Amino acid sequence: MEELKLHGTWPSPFSYRVIWALALKGIPYQYIEEDLSNKSPLLLQYNPVHKKIPVLVHAGKPISESMIILEYIEQTWPQNPLLPSDPYERATARFWIKFIDDKGTVVFKIFRAKNEEEREDAKKQSLEMLRTVEEWGFSGGERKFFGGDDIGMADLAFGAIAYWLGMIEQVTGVKLLDVDEFPQVCGWIGRFKEAPVIRDNLPDWNPMMENFRRRREQLLESAKT
Repeated sequence: MEELKLHGTWPSPFSYRVIWALALKGIPYQYIEEDLSNKSPLLLQYNPVHKKIPVLVHAGKPISESMIILEYIEQTWPQNPLLPSDPYERATARFWIKFIDDKGTVVFKIFRAKNEEEREDAKKQSLEMLRTVEEWGFSGGERKFFGGDDIGMADLAFGAIAYWLGMIEQVTGVKLLDVDEFPQVCGWIGRFKEAPVIRDNLPDWNPMMENFRRRREQLLESAKT
């Protein structure tokens, strides 16, 4: 098998999209932890445009941006498909992937908010996003995951938000997920996190919380200056 390497950082939800996809397909790879405060020459070489992780390097060829990487993985290793074979279902999955990439990351604005106005605006946008997923994302509760009974690419896209959402709530004190308001989303989060291939490839909660608290304190401190 040609050499496969993943450059990422352990707190990054976008790195885990790629980790989960590789695990679901049973593809061995070498993981390389990057320090984003001191980016390696290899990372700058492989992603000179954005200089960000994740970067997947296959046979010396780099691929950047998490969802583009997942598309590459899907096309290169077709076993255990992440997208449906039916054209309509595939289009629907790609719709939700686009929606999540466009709208889902608004929850991280809550974490980065430096004042009450920014936090409330980010909370409002986040609740609107969650209500849309709640109403339309799971076909009225008929599906366990976005694409049906199995985890697919849309789940990996949303999973990068779902696991970190609880940390954002704890660190910021902003409550978003209420099981009475969002039963579909909360049920999906539980099923997703308990799926063995996801559960075995999640970052440890306590170190991640410490990382989030430290970064939040740094953001608030910088807002004072």
